[in-house]
Amino acid sequence: MKKLILIAVVFLWSSVPSVAEVTLSQVFSESDGMNRMLAAIETSTHMTTAYTGVKAISQEVMTAMAKVDRAQFVPEHSVHDAFENQPLRIGYGQTISQPFIVALMLHLLQLQPDDRVLEVGTGSGYQAAVTAELAAHVHTIEIIPELARSADRRLKSLGYTNISVRTGDGWYGWPEEAPFDGILITAVAQEVPPQLLAQLAVGGRLVMPVGEVWGDQELVLLTLDTTGVINTREVLPVRFVPMTGEGILTLRDSRQHQ
Repeated sequence: MKKLILIAVVFLWSSVPSVAEVTLSQVFSESDGMNRMLAAIETSTHMTTAYTGVKAISQEVMTAMAKVDRAQFVPEHSVHDAFENQPLRIGYGQTISQPFIVALMLHLLQLQPDDRVLEVGTGSGYQAAVTAELAAHVHTIEIIPELARSADRRLKSLGYTNISVRTGDGWYGWPEEAPFDGILITAVAQEVPPQLLAQLAVGGRLVMPVGEVWGDQELVLLTLDTTGVINTREVLPVRFVPMTGEGILTLRDSRQHQ
């Protein structure tokens, strides 16, 4: 069936219990939840192999997923669902991505330890945190100031020193830090922003959903080969929240006047 995926991106600030507040039952509960989440990712991978061509998520990505506590990145009222393989509402009309989609996008990027990554759509910072376990540095942009600030605080409090958060319109990327070995866009647009393609390193990979906000969307993988040719592959039908900002509005205006 061509309908199995959900959404991606964004957040609300969640409270984190102190060490003294963490009980043994909580530790076991979180461990069980993480194991259940990882098993669900494997199941979803097998169920979608016919579309994605991916038989198994790389061990590096699965290890990174296991290192990041998703409960730290969801609102307090959703903590009990933190390890479910589904997107969760996190405020501002946004969601935190389904774990399977996070894992699939990172698998497609094929990141190396010395790579530099650009993420568009920080949200709660969850995908940035998982990415930071795989790459040398993550530059992540969030258009909603409140989310950018809270994600920055959270990531710093969790000890991430290889993540830089910026408030801004992700359509334009982060040109002064380009080129990037990998680019992740966690919101849908009708086309890949040309500014982001221009910031992709030779041999780099870009993953994003492309399509209509309320219509068909496909997760797309673009690779830039050594000759400068961009290769595109549709991976899987998905459902993401829309990209917002001046850049996307300019695109819509230009399309309406064509």
